[in-house]
Amino acid sequence: MNEFLKQWGEAAYTTTGFFWMALWAFILGYIISSMIQIFVTEKRMQKTMGENEGKSVLLGTFFGFISSSCSFSALAGTKSIFKKGASFVSSIAFLLASTNLVIELGIIISIFLGWQFVVGEYVGGILLIGISWILIRLINPKKLIEKARKNLENEDDDEMDGSKDWKKQIKNEDSWARVAKKYKMEWQMVWKDVTVGFTIAGITAAFVPDSFFKTLFINSGQGNTDFTFLEILEHIVVGPVAAFLTFIGSMGNIPLAALLFGKGVSFAGVMAFIFSDLVVFPVLRINAKYYGWKMSLFITFLLFTALIGTALTLHYGFDALNILPDSSQVKIQDSEFFKIDYTFFLNVAFLIISAYLVYLGFFKKKDVEHSMSEMAPKSPLLESVLKYAAFICYIWLAGGLIVKFLVN
Repeated sequence: MNEFLKQWGEAAYTTTGFFWMALWAFILGYIISSMIQIFVTEKRMQKTMGENEGKSVLLGTFFGFISSSCSFSALAGTKSIFKKGASFVSSIAFLLASTNLVIELGIIISIFLGWQFVVGEYVGGILLIGISWILIRLINPKKLIEKARKNLENEDDDEMDGSKDWKKQIKNEDSWARVAKKYKMEWQMVWKDVTVGFTIAGITAAFVPDSFFKTLFINSGQGNTDFTFLEILEHIVVGPVAAFLTFIGSMGNIPLAALLFGKGVSFAGVMAFIFSDLVVFPVLRINAKYYGWKMSLFITFLLFTALIGTALTLHYGFDALNILPDSSQVKIQDSEFFKIDYTFFLNVAFLIISAYLVYLGFFKKKDVEHSMSEMAPKSPLLESVLKYAAFICYIWLAGGLIVKFLVN
Protein backbone atom coordinates (compact mmCIF):
# COMPACT_ATOMS: atom_id res chain seq x y z
CA MET A 1 0.00 0.00 0.00
CA ASN A 2 2.82 2.40 0.88
CA GLU A 3 4.46 1.65 -2.48
CA PHE A 4 1.22 2.46 -4.32
CA LEU A 5 0.80 5.74 -2.44
CA LYS A 6 4.40 6.68 -3.23
CA GLN A 7 3.88 5.94 -6.95
CA TRP A 8 0.56 7.81 -6.93
CA GLY A 9 2.22 10.88 -5.49
CA GLU A 10 5.08 10.61 -7.97
CA ALA A 11 2.68 10.21 -10.91
CA ALA A 12 0.68 13.31 -9.92
CA TYR A 13 3.84 15.33 -9.31
CA THR A 14 5.31 14.29 -12.67
CA THR A 15 2.10 15.27 -14.49
CA THR A 16 1.94 18.72 -12.89
CA GLY A 17 5.68 19.15 -13.50
CA PHE A 18 5.22 18.30 -17.18
CA PHE A 19 2.46 20.87 -17.51
CA TRP A 20 4.47 23.53 -15.65
CA MET A 21 7.38 22.97 -18.04
CA ALA A 22 5.11 23.40 -21.06
CA LEU A 23 2.72 26.12 -19.84
CA TRP A 24 4.47 29.17 -21.34
CA ALA A 25 4.91 27.32 -24.63
CA PHE A 26 1.20 26.48 -24.81
CA ILE A 27 0.27 30.12 -24.15
CA LEU A 28 2.81 31.49 -26.66
CA GLY A 29 1.83 28.96 -29.33
CA TYR A 30 -1.89 29.58 -29.01
CA ILE A 31 -1.45 33.36 -28.99
CA ILE A 32 0.54 33.15 -32.24
CA SER A 33 -1.99 30.71 -33.73
CA SER A 34 -4.93 32.92 -32.71
CA MET A 35 -3.34 36.04 -34.18
CA ILE A 36 -2.65 34.36 -37.51
CA GLN A 37 -6.15 32.90 -37.78
CA ILE A 38 -7.73 36.31 -37.17
CA PHE A 39 -5.43 38.45 -39.34
CA VAL A 40 -4.96 35.91 -42.17
CA THR A 41 -8.47 34.80 -43.10
CA GLU A 42 -9.45 31.62 -44.89
CA LYS A 43 -10.87 33.72 -47.74
CA ARG A 44 -7.44 35.24 -48.34
CA MET A 45 -5.90 31.76 -48.39
CA GLN A 46 -8.37 30.56 -51.02
CA LYS A 47 -7.76 33.59 -53.26
CA THR A 48 -4.00 33.10 -53.09
CA MET A 49 -3.85 29.32 -53.70
CA GLY A 50 -4.01 29.46 -57.51
CA GLU A 51 -4.32 26.56 -59.94
CA ASN A 52 -0.65 25.69 -60.54
CA GLU A 53 -0.06 22.44 -58.65
CA GLY A 54 3.48 23.20 -57.49
CA LYS A 55 2.54 26.69 -56.33
CA SER A 56 -0.65 25.46 -54.64
CA VAL A 57 1.26 22.76 -52.72
CA LEU A 58 3.79 25.32 -51.50
CA LEU A 59 1.02 27.72 -50.50
CA GLY A 60 -0.98 24.92 -48.87
CA THR A 61 2.12 24.02 -46.86
CA PHE A 62 2.69 27.66 -45.88
CA PHE A 63 -0.92 28.28 -44.85
CA GLY A 64 -0.88 25.04 -42.86
CA PHE A 65 2.33 26.16 -41.14
CA ILE A 66 0.70 29.37 -39.90
CA SER A 67 -2.58 27.73 -38.81
CA SER A 68 -3.79 25.93 -35.70
CA SER A 69 -2.21 22.67 -34.55
CA CYS A 70 -5.57 21.21 -33.47
CA SER A 71 -6.32 18.15 -35.60
CA PHE A 72 -10.07 18.86 -35.68
CA SER A 73 -9.55 22.47 -36.78
CA ALA A 74 -7.08 21.26 -39.44
CA LEU A 75 -9.62 18.76 -40.78
CA ALA A 76 -12.29 21.45 -41.10
CA GLY A 77 -9.89 23.91 -42.73
CA THR A 78 -8.75 21.26 -45.21
CA LYS A 79 -12.33 20.44 -46.14
CA SER A 80 -13.11 24.11 -46.64
CA ILE A 81 -10.21 24.92 -49.00
CA PHE A 82 -10.78 21.67 -50.92
CA LYS A 83 -14.46 22.52 -51.36
CA LYS A 84 -13.58 26.01 -52.61
CA GLY A 85 -11.48 24.56 -55.44
CA ALA A 86 -8.03 23.84 -54.03
CA SER A 87 -6.47 20.71 -55.54
CA PHE A 88 -6.55 17.47 -53.53
CA VAL A 89 -2.77 17.40 -53.18
CA SER A 90 -2.59 21.01 -51.93
CA SER A 91 -5.39 20.24 -49.45
CA ILE A 92 -3.40 17.27 -48.13
CA ALA A 93 -0.32 19.54 -47.93
CA PHE A 94 -2.36 22.00 -45.84
CA LEU A 95 -3.62 19.19 -43.58
CA LEU A 96 -0.14 17.76 -42.96
CA ALA A 97 1.48 21.17 -42.46
CA SER A 98 -1.20 22.35 -40.05
CA THR A 99 -0.64 19.34 -37.79
CA ASN A 100 3.14 18.85 -38.16
CA LEU A 101 4.79 22.14 -39.12
CA VAL A 102 3.03 24.52 -36.72
CA ILE A 103 5.06 26.76 -34.42
CA GLU A 104 3.52 25.76 -31.08
CA LEU A 105 4.17 22.06 -31.65
CA GLY A 106 7.87 22.74 -32.31
CA ILE A 107 8.13 24.72 -29.06
CA ILE A 108 6.58 21.92 -27.00
CA ILE A 109 8.79 19.28 -28.67
CA SER A 110 11.94 21.34 -27.95
CA ILE A 111 11.04 21.41 -24.23
CA PHE A 112 10.39 17.68 -23.86
CA LEU A 113 12.60 16.04 -26.49
CA GLY A 114 15.33 18.39 -27.70
CA TRP A 115 16.46 19.97 -30.95
CA GLN A 116 16.88 16.75 -32.94
CA PHE A 117 13.17 16.02 -32.62
CA VAL A 118 12.28 19.60 -33.58
CA VAL A 119 14.37 19.20 -36.74
CA GLY A 120 12.79 15.77 -37.26
CA GLU A 121 9.30 17.25 -36.86
CA TYR A 122 9.78 20.00 -39.44
CA VAL A 123 11.89 18.02 -41.93
CA GLY A 124 9.51 15.10 -41.44
CA GLY A 125 6.49 17.31 -42.09
CA ILE A 126 7.99 18.34 -45.43
CA LEU A 127 8.84 14.70 -46.24
CA LEU A 128 5.27 13.64 -45.41
CA ILE A 129 3.95 16.21 -47.87
CA GLY A 130 6.48 15.24 -50.55
CA ILE A 131 5.82 11.49 -50.27
CA SER A 132 2.04 12.06 -50.25
CA TRP A 133 2.36 14.23 -53.37
CA ILE A 134 4.33 11.50 -55.17
CA LEU A 135 1.83 8.80 -54.13
CA ILE A 136 -1.12 10.91 -55.32
CA ARG A 137 0.59 11.49 -58.68
CA LEU A 138 1.31 7.76 -59.04
CA ILE A 139 -2.14 6.53 -57.98
CA ASN A 140 -4.06 9.44 -59.55
CA PRO A 141 -7.42 8.84 -57.76
CA LYS A 142 -9.51 11.10 -60.03
CA LYS A 143 -12.82 9.32 -59.45
CA LEU A 144 -12.39 9.41 -55.66
CA ILE A 145 -11.59 13.14 -55.79
CA GLU A 146 -14.63 13.90 -57.98
CA LYS A 147 -16.90 11.89 -55.67
CA ALA A 148 -15.46 13.63 -52.60
CA ARG A 149 -16.21 17.06 -54.11
CA LYS A 150 -19.80 15.96 -54.87
CA ASN A 151 -20.23 14.93 -51.22
CA LEU A 152 -19.43 18.53 -50.23
CA GLU A 153 -21.69 20.25 -52.78
CA ASN A 154 -24.79 20.32 -50.57
CA GLU A 155 -23.07 22.01 -47.63
CA ASP A 156 -23.91 25.62 -46.82
CA ASP A 157 -21.11 28.16 -47.04
CA ASP A 158 -20.28 30.43 -44.14
CA GLU A 159 -18.23 33.22 -45.70
CA MET A 160 -16.02 35.46 -43.59
CA ASP A 161 -15.10 39.01 -44.50
CA GLY A 162 -11.53 38.91 -45.75
CA SER A 163 -11.56 42.31 -47.38
CA LYS A 164 -10.20 44.35 -44.49
CA ASP A 165 -6.53 45.28 -44.45
CA TRP A 166 -4.74 43.26 -41.77
CA LYS A 167 -2.41 46.24 -41.06
CA LYS A 168 -5.45 48.28 -40.01
CA GLN A 169 -6.99 45.35 -38.15
CA ILE A 170 -3.86 44.80 -36.06
CA LYS A 171 -4.17 48.36 -34.65
CA ASN A 172 -7.82 47.89 -33.76
CA GLU A 173 -8.73 46.75 -30.22
CA ASP A 174 -11.78 44.94 -31.57
CA SER A 175 -9.44 42.77 -33.64
CA TRP A 176 -7.51 41.89 -30.48
CA ALA A 177 -10.81 41.03 -28.83
CA ARG A 178 -11.30 38.55 -31.68
CA VAL A 179 -7.81 37.20 -31.01
CA ALA A 180 -8.79 36.81 -27.35
CA LYS A 181 -11.95 34.91 -28.30
CA LYS A 182 -9.96 32.67 -30.63
CA TYR A 183 -7.37 32.12 -27.88
CA LYS A 184 -10.19 31.01 -25.58
CA MET A 185 -11.48 28.64 -28.28
CA GLU A 186 -8.00 27.14 -28.74
CA TRP A 187 -7.93 26.19 -25.06
CA GLN A 188 -11.49 24.92 -25.22
CA MET A 189 -10.43 22.62 -28.06
CA VAL A 190 -7.46 21.10 -26.24
CA TRP A 191 -7.96 21.27 -22.46
CA LYS A 192 -9.43 17.77 -22.23
CA ASP A 193 -6.79 16.23 -24.50
CA VAL A 194 -3.94 17.96 -22.69
CA THR A 195 -5.27 17.02 -19.24
CA VAL A 196 -5.73 13.35 -20.11
CA GLY A 197 -2.48 13.17 -22.10
CA PHE A 198 -0.29 14.68 -19.40
CA THR A 199 -1.97 12.56 -16.71
CA ILE A 200 -1.42 9.35 -18.69
CA ALA A 201 2.23 10.32 -19.15
CA GLY A 202 2.67 10.80 -15.40
CA ILE A 203 0.90 7.52 -14.57
CA THR A 204 2.91 5.63 -17.17
CA ALA A 205 6.19 7.09 -15.90
CA ALA A 206 5.44 6.06 -12.31
CA PHE A 207 3.61 2.75 -12.69
CA VAL A 208 4.53 1.05 -16.00
CA PRO A 209 7.77 -0.99 -15.82
CA ASP A 210 10.42 -0.80 -18.53
CA SER A 211 9.77 -4.45 -19.37
CA PHE A 212 6.38 -3.47 -20.86
CA PHE A 213 8.02 -1.16 -23.39
CA LYS A 214 10.67 -3.76 -24.21
CA THR A 215 7.87 -6.20 -25.02
CA LEU A 216 5.82 -3.72 -27.03
CA PHE A 217 8.79 -2.21 -28.90
CA ILE A 218 11.26 -4.99 -29.77
CA ASN A 219 14.82 -4.54 -28.41
CA SER A 220 14.01 -1.15 -26.86
CA GLY A 221 15.97 -0.01 -23.82
CA GLN A 222 17.56 3.20 -22.60
CA GLY A 223 20.81 3.99 -24.39
CA ASN A 224 20.27 1.39 -27.11
CA THR A 225 20.62 2.72 -30.66
CA ASP A 226 21.69 -0.53 -32.32
CA PHE A 227 18.45 -1.53 -34.03
CA THR A 228 18.06 -3.74 -37.07
CA PHE A 229 15.94 -2.57 -40.00
CA LEU A 230 13.08 -4.93 -39.04
CA GLU A 231 13.15 -3.71 -35.42
CA ILE A 232 12.95 -0.08 -36.55
CA LEU A 233 10.09 -0.97 -38.90
CA GLU A 234 8.27 -2.69 -36.03
CA HIS A 235 8.68 0.43 -33.88
CA ILE A 236 7.30 2.59 -36.71
CA VAL A 237 4.22 0.37 -37.09
CA VAL A 238 3.62 0.01 -33.33
CA GLY A 239 3.99 3.79 -32.76
CA PRO A 240 0.72 4.62 -34.55
CA VAL A 241 -0.98 1.71 -32.74
CA ALA A 242 0.07 3.24 -29.41
CA ALA A 243 -1.19 6.63 -30.61
CA PHE A 244 -4.51 5.04 -31.59
CA LEU A 245 -4.95 3.56 -28.11
CA THR A 246 -4.18 6.89 -26.41
CA PHE A 247 -5.65 9.34 -28.94
CA ILE A 248 -5.36 12.70 -27.18
CA GLY A 249 -4.16 15.03 -29.93
CA SER A 250 -0.73 16.08 -31.11
CA MET A 251 -0.02 18.53 -28.26
CA GLY A 252 -1.08 16.14 -25.49
CA ASN A 253 0.92 13.32 -27.06
CA ILE A 254 4.32 15.03 -26.74
CA PRO A 255 5.02 14.10 -23.07
CA LEU A 256 4.04 10.53 -23.96
CA ALA A 257 6.48 10.66 -26.87
CA ALA A 258 9.17 11.83 -24.44
CA LEU A 259 8.29 8.95 -22.16
CA LEU A 260 8.58 6.43 -25.00
CA PHE A 261 11.97 7.81 -26.01
CA GLY A 262 13.17 7.86 -22.42
CA LYS A 263 12.26 4.17 -22.18
CA GLY A 264 14.45 3.39 -25.19
CA VAL A 265 12.08 3.33 -28.15
CA SER A 266 13.94 4.15 -31.38
CA PHE A 267 13.98 7.68 -32.82
CA ALA A 268 11.98 6.40 -35.82
CA GLY A 269 9.35 4.83 -33.56
CA VAL A 270 8.90 8.02 -31.53
CA MET A 271 8.65 10.18 -34.67
CA ALA A 272 6.03 7.76 -36.05
CA PHE A 273 4.09 8.12 -32.79
CA ILE A 274 4.19 11.93 -33.06
CA PHE A 275 3.14 11.87 -36.75
CA SER A 276 0.19 9.53 -36.06
CA ASP A 277 -2.47 12.05 -35.08
CA LEU A 278 -4.07 11.89 -38.56
CA VAL A 279 -4.30 8.09 -38.90
CA VAL A 280 -6.46 7.34 -35.86
CA PHE A 281 -10.14 6.36 -35.89
CA PRO A 282 -11.76 9.71 -34.90
CA VAL A 283 -10.00 11.37 -37.86
CA LEU A 284 -10.96 8.49 -40.17
CA ARG A 285 -14.61 8.90 -39.11
CA ILE A 286 -14.63 12.69 -39.66
CA ASN A 287 -13.07 12.37 -43.11
CA ALA A 288 -15.71 9.77 -43.95
CA LYS A 289 -18.45 12.28 -43.00
CA TYR A 290 -16.86 14.87 -45.27
CA TYR A 291 -15.78 12.84 -48.30
CA GLY A 292 -17.21 9.33 -47.96
CA TRP A 293 -15.62 6.16 -46.59
CA LYS A 294 -13.63 5.25 -49.71
CA MET A 295 -11.83 8.60 -49.78
CA SER A 296 -11.36 8.51 -46.00
CA LEU A 297 -9.71 5.09 -46.18
CA PHE A 298 -7.56 6.27 -49.10
CA ILE A 299 -6.38 9.31 -47.09
CA THR A 300 -5.53 7.02 -44.14
CA PHE A 301 -3.59 4.66 -46.43
CA LEU A 302 -1.83 7.63 -48.02
CA LEU A 303 -0.79 9.20 -44.72
CA PHE A 304 0.22 5.91 -43.07
CA THR A 305 2.40 4.97 -46.05
CA ALA A 306 3.97 8.45 -46.05
CA LEU A 307 4.51 8.15 -42.28
CA ILE A 308 6.47 4.90 -42.65
CA GLY A 309 8.65 6.31 -45.43
CA THR A 310 9.25 9.55 -43.50
CA ALA A 311 10.19 7.86 -40.20
CA LEU A 312 12.62 5.51 -41.97
CA THR A 313 14.20 8.37 -43.93
CA LEU A 314 14.62 10.48 -40.80
CA HIS A 315 16.15 7.66 -38.78
CA TYR A 316 18.73 6.63 -41.35
CA GLY A 317 19.37 10.22 -42.42
CA PHE A 318 20.09 11.31 -38.84
CA ASP A 319 22.20 8.17 -38.33
CA ALA A 320 24.29 8.98 -41.43
CA LEU A 321 24.83 12.51 -40.09
CA ASN A 322 25.64 11.08 -36.65
CA ILE A 323 22.98 13.22 -34.94
CA LEU A 324 20.60 10.54 -33.65
CA PRO A 325 19.49 11.70 -30.17
CA ASP A 326 20.43 9.71 -27.07
CA SER A 327 17.48 8.48 -24.99
CA SER A 328 19.47 8.91 -21.75
CA GLN A 329 19.25 12.70 -22.24
CA VAL A 330 15.47 12.63 -21.68
CA LYS A 331 14.61 12.72 -17.97
CA ILE A 332 10.98 11.86 -17.38
CA GLN A 333 10.93 12.23 -13.60
CA ASP A 334 12.68 15.35 -12.36
CA SER A 335 12.51 16.58 -8.75
CA GLU A 336 13.48 20.09 -9.93
CA PHE A 337 10.36 20.80 -11.98
CA PHE A 338 9.42 23.91 -10.01
CA LYS A 339 12.74 25.60 -9.38
CA ILE A 340 13.19 29.34 -9.96
CA ASP A 341 14.64 29.43 -13.47
CA TYR A 342 13.75 30.72 -16.93
CA THR A 343 10.64 28.49 -17.02
CA PHE A 344 9.28 30.18 -13.89
CA PHE A 345 9.73 33.70 -15.25
CA LEU A 346 8.38 32.79 -18.70
CA ASN A 347 5.30 31.20 -17.12
CA VAL A 348 4.64 34.29 -14.99
CA ALA A 349 5.05 36.62 -18.00
CA PHE A 350 2.79 34.60 -20.27
CA LEU A 351 0.16 34.09 -17.55
CA ILE A 352 -0.06 37.90 -17.28
CA ILE A 353 -0.48 38.16 -21.08
CA SER A 354 -3.07 35.37 -20.93
CA ALA A 355 -4.97 37.23 -18.19
CA TYR A 356 -5.11 40.34 -20.41
CA LEU A 357 -6.51 38.28 -23.30
CA VAL A 358 -9.10 36.78 -20.96
CA TYR A 359 -10.05 40.33 -19.91
CA LEU A 360 -10.43 41.37 -23.56
CA GLY A 361 -12.46 38.29 -24.38
CA PHE A 362 -14.89 38.83 -21.49
CA PHE A 363 -15.32 42.59 -21.53
CA LYS A 364 -15.33 43.45 -25.25
CA LYS A 365 -18.97 43.14 -26.28
CA LYS A 366 -18.57 43.21 -30.06
CA ASP A 367 -19.88 40.21 -31.98
CA VAL A 368 -16.71 38.40 -32.99
CA GLU A 369 -18.00 34.93 -33.62
CA HIS A 370 -17.85 35.29 -37.44
CA SER A 371 -14.07 35.40 -37.22
CA MET A 372 -13.84 31.98 -35.69
CA SER A 373 -12.44 29.05 -37.63
CA GLU A 374 -14.67 26.13 -38.45
CA MET A 375 -14.25 22.95 -36.44
CA ALA A 376 -14.71 19.39 -37.59
CA PRO A 377 -17.76 17.65 -36.08
CA LYS A 378 -16.53 15.79 -33.02
CA SER A 379 -18.28 12.75 -31.63
CA PRO A 380 -20.55 13.80 -28.71
CA LEU A 381 -19.84 10.45 -27.04
CA LEU A 382 -16.06 10.86 -27.39
CA GLU A 383 -16.25 14.43 -26.10
CA SER A 384 -18.31 13.34 -23.09
CA VAL A 385 -15.89 10.51 -22.33
CA LEU A 386 -12.93 12.88 -22.58
CA LYS A 387 -14.64 15.50 -20.41
CA TYR A 388 -15.40 13.07 -17.59
CA ALA A 389 -11.96 11.49 -17.97
CA ALA A 390 -10.43 14.97 -17.53
CA PHE A 391 -12.47 15.55 -14.34
CA ILE A 392 -11.33 12.17 -13.01
CA CYS A 393 -7.76 13.20 -13.85
CA TYR A 394 -8.12 16.37 -11.76
CA ILE A 395 -9.36 14.32 -8.78
CA TRP A 396 -6.48 11.87 -9.29
CA LEU A 397 -3.92 14.69 -9.45
CA ALA A 398 -5.30 16.48 -6.40
CA GLY A 399 -5.27 13.24 -4.39
CA GLY A 400 -1.76 12.35 -5.55
CA LEU A 401 -0.34 15.75 -4.63
CA ILE A 402 -1.99 15.55 -1.18
CA VAL A 403 -0.46 12.10 -0.70
CA LYS A 404 3.00 13.29 -1.81
CA PHE A 405 3.21 16.43 0.27
CA LEU A 406 0.90 15.83 3.26
CA VAL A 407 0.81 12.06 3.82
CA ASN A 408 4.23 10.67 2.84
